[in-house]
Amino acid sequence: MQINLQRTLMNLKNTVKLTKKSDKEVYMQHLRLVLFGIATIGTIGFGIQFIFSVLTFGR
Repeated sequence: MQINLQRTLMNLKNTVKLTKKSDKEVYMQHLRLVLFGIATIGTIGFGIQFIFSVLTFGR
């Protein structure tokens, strides 16, 4: 399998042309969503760890 460098660079150039900087409102919405996901996963992990630490402490 051979990689065509010229075609790859053209595709990269076209992709960069199509991208645009998001405005502050969209950025803040994505930031809130990501932070909410991190907090949710952290809360679930903490809950599981707490439950198992309580269960094993009673033995």
